[in-house]
Amino acid sequence: MSLPPPPDSQAEAGPNSDSTARLESLITALQTEIIQQRTMIATLQARNAELERQLGLNSGNSGKPPSSDGLKKNPSRVRSLRERSGKKTGGQKGHPGKTLSRVETPDDIIDHFPETCSGCGRALTGTIATDHTSRQVFELPEPQPLIVTEHRAHACVCGNCGAETRAAFPEDVTAPVQYGARLAAVVVYLLHYQLLPEKRLAALMADLFGVHLVTATIAGMSRSCAVRFQGFAAAVRDHVAAAPVKHMDETGFRIGGKTQWLHIASTIWLTFYRTSPKRGSLLRNVLGIVVHDHWKPYYTLKGVLHALCNAHHLRELQALVEIEKEDWARKMQRLLRRACHASNLAREQRVTLSPRFIALIERCTMPFSRMASCSMRHNPL
Repeated sequence: MSLPPPPDSQAEAGPNSDSTARLESLITALQTEIIQQRTMIATLQARNAELERQLGLNSGNSGKPPSSDGLKKNPSRVRSLRERSGKKTGGQKGHPGKTLSRVETPDDIIDHFPETCSGCGRALTGTIATDHTSRQVFELPEPQPLIVTEHRAHACVCGNCGAETRAAFPEDVTAPVQYGARLAAVVVYLLHYQLLPEKRLAALMADLFGVHLVTATIAGMSRSCAVRFQGFAAAVRDHVAAAPVKHMDETGFRIGGKTQWLHIASTIWLTFYRTSPKRGSLLRNVLGIVVHDHWKPYYTLKGVLHALCNAHHLRELQALVEIEKEDWARKMQRLLRRACHASNLAREQRVTLSPRFIALIERCTMPFSRMASCSMRHNPL
């Protein structure tokens, strides 16, 4: 009986080596796929968290306008972000009231006398009155028809040379029949400040004053006023741009069915409004400090210092409180409010905050700044 030949080591090594290589390749492919799937899961989780965060944002915890809240407004929107002061609601001590008060010289007086004696029933007259008590009623005057003033430009013939000279009409009297400046001022006020639509404004003028205006006349009054105020608007723009501190913001709205942008720049006394088809069309020749909401194009302004709006900070911190449940954000809100209160109090008392107090506030904000950076990395806006 013959024995089988000894196994060829090279022959057996070949298949085993191929199997090991295929197994290692499969393991590598699976590991790569697992890494890719983990990356995809992390990306989807981050995207889902951001979408949920966006759904939780409203005008009360972000820079979104109230109109974006829709009909189903979140109750948190109407909750004030200010801390309770501990004072009672209503006017505070020393605040000038607006209560209706008596006047010393009324426009009209109506006397009332009793007709009969409450004791015996005898007739009484005003000639035997001894004293009186009084009450005053404040009322609008009765609607009156418009006052029509006729201007007559007379001609005179000179007795010396016989030349005829006609007087000139006042500068604002330009047509045979026209409305006066006071009526036009009321129309422009109701149209642009009270924001009444032209048709409703026309109805109001007809109902209250008996003045029947067409929308074209209302638009003409508006354009005429705009032309007269061009110089004033330019002066406001220049004063605001050169002010030491000004606040800037913008919001979108529709004009003629197209999206336009309303830009504002304001100081404590002045506000300059302007419209532009581009959101990034910023006010030119701006100096000093610009307070804004951290929108990146504001950083393209040259030669200015930047300050970020505290109201936006408080709303964005409110989003971290409501959505991410970050307790540090609530503490940061409290710190910002107290720092603002201290600054306002110092301004009212015409004193400056001490460097020690400022340094204390800065030290207190450092831990919150690190937490905010961490939150921004995990929840980018």
